[in-house]
Parts: sequence; C-alpha cells; structure tokens
Amino acid sequence: MRKINPQTYISQNKNESLLDYIKLKGGDTAPALLQKYACRMTDTLKNAIKGDVQNDPVARQYVPQNKELKILPEEDTDPIGDMAHTPVKGIVHRYPDRVLFKPANICAVYCRYCFRREHVGPGSDILSHKERMAALDYIAARPEIWEVILTGGDPLVLSPRQLGEIITRLNRIKHVQVIRIHTRIPVADPVRIKSEMIQALQSEKALYMALHINHAQEITDGVRLCLKTLHRAGINLLSQSVLLKGVNDNAETLGALYRQLVGLNVKPYYLHHPDLAPGTSHFRLSIAEGQEIVRQLSGHLSGLCQPTYMLDIPGGHG
Repeated sequence: MRKINPQTYISQNKNESLLDYIKLKGGDTAPALLQKYACRMTDTLKNAIKGDVQNDPVARQYVPQNKELKILPEEDTDPIGDMAHTPVKGIVHRYPDRVLFKPANICAVYCRYCFRREHVGPGSDILSHKERMAALDYIAARPEIWEVILTGGDPLVLSPRQLGEIITRLNRIKHVQVIRIHTRIPVADPVRIKSEMIQALQSEKALYMALHINHAQEITDGVRLCLKTLHRAGINLLSQSVLLKGVNDNAETLGALYRQLVGLNVKPYYLHHPDLAPGTSHFRLSIAEGQEIVRQLSGHLSGLCQPTYMLDIPGGHG
C-alpha cells in the first residue's frame, strides 16, 4: 500500500487538514482510506459545498467515504484497459486515429470515483523531458494519428512552459490536426488559469478543452469567469460528466447542468457510465437506469444540451 499524506487539503487555512474538515462537516473517514487513495480539495470546491459531506452533490465527489473500502470481485485496478495499449510511457493508443498522452499522473483534486485512482496521486510522476520527447516521437512517427488527447492525471497541473512546449511540438507534426485537453482545473481551481496558461494554450491546430464537471453547483462565480475567459481566448469548450448515484442521477439535475454549460459556450460532449474502479460501487447505477435518464433528457432538452452516453468496455475493448 502506498503512503499518502492526508494533509493534502489545499486551503487558505494551512493548519486545517482534510481529516479536520471532514469531521467538521459530519463525515467519518477511516485513516486507512486516506492511506490507500489520494485525497485533495481546493478552496473553490470547499466553498461550493452547501450541505453535509454525506449528501451534498459536490462533497460526495471529493470527500472520502468509508464505502470506498468495499471492493467487489468484478472491480479492476485498470478498468478500461489502459495498460494493454501503452506502447510508450505516457501514451495509450487504443484507436487507430487518436492517442491519449498522459504527461502527468497528478491532479489538482482527486475524484472519489476516478477510474485511474490506483495510478494517480502523490508519489505518482510527471513525465521527464526525455519521456515527454519519447512520447511525442511516437506520435510523430505514426501518420495515422489525427488527434492527440492530453489527459492524466490533469495536464493543466503542468507549468505553462511545459504545456506550451507540448502544444508547440504537436503543432509541428503535420498529421496531427486536433489537440484535445481533458481537465478538471477550470472547475476545481479556476484561479490557476492565468494569462501565462492562456498563452500556452494557443494553437495553430484545432484545440478543444473538455471540462470534467458533474453538477451545476460546481459552477461558481470564479468558474463562470474562467470559462468566459477561455472562450474569449478562442478555446473550444466541451464538457464530460460521469453519471453518479447520489450526485446527478436524474434528468432534472443533469438538465440544469447542461443548460448552464451551453449558456457559457460549453458543449456537453460525453456522459460517462461509471467504470468498475475499486471501491466505487456506491456511485454506480445500472445501465438500464442510465439509459432511462438519457431518454428523459432527449425529450426535454435542446439538442445543443445533449451529450453522448458513453460506456467503456472493460479490458480496453473500446
């Protein structure tokens, strides 16, 4: 078991640990859980929590619960089969025309349902310069790669210099036409998106940013400002959400989220069915329940607000 320091709660109050905060909010988290899975929260998310940690839709996403210690036989430490499709460190090449590029395995915050929860967190790494160049060389050598998806971890934990170097190199690869960035940071830590980061995100090739957000309560004033800034900078904004029991498992909640996002120039892209990650069964609905929620959405929301309902087949089969 890897050792993770539970004092990983980012706050203006440097003396307040995550355990202190959980107890204050009526939670009950076993220390063993904090040693097993990474835990981190930002002030933005702390201020978005309106109720107790057991029932608030934001708190449930980020505050550890003892339910995570329950591991089911069908759960897997690599539930979508990344490792089987990793030819070079930092690259996942599952589909012919696109690759995942994971330059960092750390995040600004750690979602309690994360399908990569066994592989991200303190003690994980950011690719070295040599490793980043090897991953980019892999992409450059394969003309079938049309799209590169920066993910992780969260690629926006990189410095603007590091991120800018990656985007500049991708712009020089003729067959790469689209760069997509998957990130939580504009929602979880919007103050990180400063002018230097905006400059690093400028690209000659088409660049899309897919924001991970699950509930309208996460759209604070700071998040709104950040999304407007990104849009004005010419960055195409998408969203991806995970369908989570006790967070957004009804059409009304999802509809409220998608309407707000579209009003902020963010196109809903994916609604993911939760993966079989260890300790996440309390978040999962049945596929039939998910399909019914999506049917309700299609009957009551503008087409602009409709995401694609997505299920990753275990074992890396797409």
